[in-house]
This record gives sequence, structure tokens and C-alpha cells, in this order.
Amino acid sequence: MTKDSKLTIEDTQEIAKLARLQLSKEEEEKFTTQLNNILQYFEKLSELDTKNVEPRTHPNDIVNSFREDVVEESLDKEEALKNAPEKKDSYFKAPKIV
Repeated sequence: MTKDSKLTIEDTQEIAKLARLQLSKEEEEKFTTQLNNILQYFEKLSELDTKNVEPRTHPNDIVNSFREDVVEESLDKEEALKNAPEKKDSYFKAPKIV
């Protein structure tokens, strides 16, 4: 898409078709305007000089934000099943899904 090109109503209709959406004429006009505004913003972002900006894989260069995996004692079966709506033997009972 070039700077001067804009999405048309037909483009919005095609996008709606691909997304399996049924839009009224008013919605088509509204969304065409909104999509064009979004694309204009991206065009504005592309004007930024990023020659001296290093690519990043994460916005804060965080290597690993997860906690350490520490083995801890878990609940015993009776405690885990205490508030279960249904149980059978020492298991949670759930409806059959097929």
C-alpha cells in the first residue's frame, strides 16, 4: 500500500467476507474510515528514522521472566478434592466429552 492509496468499501467488504462478518452499509463505511485511519498511523510510523536502532526480540531485552522451578509439597488428595462438585474414588469427576 502506497502513501496515496486508501482502502475502499470493496476492500472492507472483502475483509468482512474473509472474517465471515455480515456488515450493514453504515458499518462498511464506518470500518473503511477506521481502517484507513489505522493505516495512516502506520504510514506515519514508517517515516521514523530507524537506521541506528538495533533490532530487539523483546521490548525490554528480558531474557527469562519466569520464576525458578522449585519443587514444593503439593496438596494431598483429600485436600484437593475437598471442594470438588463431583468426585469418584480419589479423582475429580467430569462430564464425558465426545
